[in-house]
Amino acid sequence: MILKRAREIDTMVEAAQINREALEAVEKLVRPGVSTAELDEAAEDAIVSRGARPAFKGYRGSSASIAPFPGTLCTSVNEVVVHGFPDRRPLVGGDIVSVDIGLFYKGYAADMAKTYAVGSVAPRIQALLKATERSLYAGIEAAQPGNRLGDVAAAVQRTAEAAGFWVVREFVGHGIGSSFHESPDVPNYGRAGTGPRLRPGLVLAIEPMVTESKTDVKILSDGWTAPTVNGSWAAHFEHTVAITEAGPRVLTIAGAPIYDPMLGGARGA
Repeated sequence: MILKRAREIDTMVEAAQINREALEAVEKLVRPGVSTAELDEAAEDAIVSRGARPAFKGYRGSSASIAPFPGTLCTSVNEVVVHGFPDRRPLVGGDIVSVDIGLFYKGYAADMAKTYAVGSVAPRIQALLKATERSLYAGIEAAQPGNRLGDVAAAVQRTAEAAGFWVVREFVGHGIGSSFHESPDVPNYGRAGTGPRLRPGLVLAIEPMVTESKTDVKILSDGWTAPTVNGSWAAHFEHTVAITEAGPRVLTIAGAPIYDPMLGGARGA
């Protein structure tokens, strides 16, 4: 567990704000007929033009036999949970696409994800998106200094499962800082009151991945793309969050506010 000094978190705020602005540029393009490759190109332009570097492009996994990740974005459509490759196939009305975006700026990383409906989607899928996003904010709310990592995991799981959905076990969130993946792992399921204590200076990428129904996840032959085994559709939402004495500070929201559930969202830092 690597704790950051205040000046390091200030730099991570800069990185996170560039990341958010790049995702907003992508969001404006999501519609039927647009390809995920076009989204990827827009993201890379937005990142590079701000003096940052895409974190995913060229990223190597745990095996030397797997080719580096080819895109600036992970674009995961419908039943793909995470790590989908951008390609030239057009999105179709009724699809969903999870966009995961990360970068480095001044030596520090930021990470963020959001799942978008492409046009109108089925009510069950709209409910999946809403429940996954709610589970993210439940996890953020639980990320209070002095709480334990299991409190975050349990809050995510409780919120998603109460809505009738399944939390993915195969992939988790992570610490983040000068390295993109740092300790600790941040599961989206678990028992409250367990795990390491959350200390000011810790920065986490909290990222629920939730599916329509209980299912395993497999990895395709490309070594990256991870769809559900039973074809259930999946949603993915993520923020980069710093633990502070005042509470969780959401770096990938405009202004990097402290999360305040009493105000129904966030207050200025």
